[in-house]
Amino acid sequence: MIVKMTKDNMDDYNKPNEEFPVTGRIHPRYENGVWTYTEETLVEPYMKRYKDEEIDAAYIEENGKAVFLYYDGADCSGRIRLRANWNGYAMVEEIGVAGSRRQQGIGSRLMDQAVEWAQQHKLAGLMLETQDVNAVACRFYARYGFIIGGADNMLYSNFPTASEQAIFWYYKF
Repeated sequence: MIVKMTKDNMDDYNKPNEEFPVTGRIHPRYENGVWTYTEETLVEPYMKRYKDEEIDAAYIEENGKAVFLYYDGADCSGRIRLRANWNGYAMVEEIGVAGSRRQQGIGSRLMDQAVEWAQQHKLAGLMLETQDVNAVACRFYARYGFIIGGADNMLYSNFPTASEQAIFWYYKF
């Protein structure tokens, strides 16, 4: 069941935030006006986890922002955070599914909810950014129908993860 985040379930936001496997790296390439990519498999895969985030009431109160949570009964096992972006797209700021629930269609259902929300807000499509080392997520976005719109090798240059490259994905309606 997917529900919109409210003040009553706001504490569930970080529950699906679990580590994920880093098994490869995406290598985007821009040629003749088209983005493609290849995938490198890492010799030594590793696990990565993003820090829990403070979520504020703006995602409940503001019309151009939303969070949707996926529940299995009382357990929150997925989330997607959206906002209307300046360029007319809905920015998927965060999407995550609990490790034990991955590969069960929850991410696609959350993305379907994001599409519905963006269409209700008369936006042109969805956009998001992820790191090139999150190959599992990149494969998911490509399967869902996103295309690469750009890459940025400086976005993370001031962090210990300086070897990571940002990849921007778009899903146009």
